[in-house]
Amino acid sequence: MIETDVIILGAGAAGLFAAGQAGQRGLRVALLEKADAPGKKILISGGGRCNFTNLGAGPGNFLSANPHFAKSALARYTAADFIALVERHGIAWHEKTLGQLFCDGSAKQIVAMLLDECPADRVTLTCGVDIASVARGDDGTFTVTADNGRSWHAPALVIATGGPSIPKMGASDFAYRLARQFGLKVVEPRPALVPLTLGGEDALFRELSGVAAPVLARAGADKAKAEFAEAALFTHKGLSGPAILQVSSYWRHGEEVGVTFLPDAASDWLLAAKRDRPRAHLRTLLREALPARLADALADRLGPKGSNLERELGNVSDKDLRTAQDKLADWRFAPNGTEGLAKAEVTAGGIATAELSSRTMEATKVPGLYAIGEAVDVTGWLGGYNFQWAWASGYACAEALAAARA
Repeated sequence: MIETDVIILGAGAAGLFAAGQAGQRGLRVALLEKADAPGKKILISGGGRCNFTNLGAGPGNFLSANPHFAKSALARYTAADFIALVERHGIAWHEKTLGQLFCDGSAKQIVAMLLDECPADRVTLTCGVDIASVARGDDGTFTVTADNGRSWHAPALVIATGGPSIPKMGASDFAYRLARQFGLKVVEPRPALVPLTLGGEDALFRELSGVAAPVLARAGADKAKAEFAEAALFTHKGLSGPAILQVSSYWRHGEEVGVTFLPDAASDWLLAAKRDRPRAHLRTLLREALPARLADALADRLGPKGSNLERELGNVSDKDLRTAQDKLADWRFAPNGTEGLAKAEVTAGGIATAELSSRTMEATKVPGLYAIGEAVDVTGWLGGYNFQWAWASGYACAEALAAARA
């Protein structure tokens, strides 16, 4: 049995960062990873360039049953702090859009940096560990046993195994099963940042597969309502693209998604066009502003053959034009599902924040047990926010571990 100060389960973003921070504070860390190498999800993120944080990261960019939970950790380890770390390691980076920061080179640089941050004499990384059991003794210490009989023993255990999104990368619901073993509640997990599927009459839009356009997309109800102005992409299964991935985190089965086509158009743009270009047709105007296939699909649904909207604008009533404007400003889709965890970038839900200290990430009812990163019910927007939560929660946890040992 290997005696150590802390066992961290999972060498993804949160686990690697927490291990480095804890090791630098003098703790002996056993970092255990099921895969054959650390940071596999990091390597595929951002198209291989790792969208490692966002300049605007703050509590408002996260979903959780407790919207205040992330405030403490995010305030104590910010995007600026991680940028400074990246620059200390000589990693060149750039801002793409909306505050999203990427490596100029490769995501491999971020994994290498996180490993370099782990003191070799303090952090021992072991990959290929298939955990058979986790137990807590009467003295409050933890024993983790692998299926090959090897075991680790420590007074502190950190759950950093993430959520079950992208199972082909080895992701699973292990974090939730372990949390439940220790009596912690779990907020129902669901796919987030995931493409939506369309059926029924909406299925006709699947013929537009490959077409993208800037939109304003909305989803959710009451306090959980959100809207995002980014691109939407039609797929052979339904809807995707940044705007749709963003609202998917707020969408629930049975609800509609609202999409504003031509989000920059004035409120009465069709009536203005009627005055200025009375001989133009609605289809022509849409084709001037949108990809032709999308423009035709919208025109066909707004004004089927023989309807008034097929006539020159000067011959269409103001009422009909207002109806068309309103429809384009709030086109309602009724998704019949998502593409599931296989295509979800993250998992919403997870270990309930009510079970954890927002300052330390420690379970309030199980001293010495911590949970960080995606395993926790804190889910960020698309664009580097989930990585920032991994860094911030890992930092808070490491700080607490060092304080507990002092």
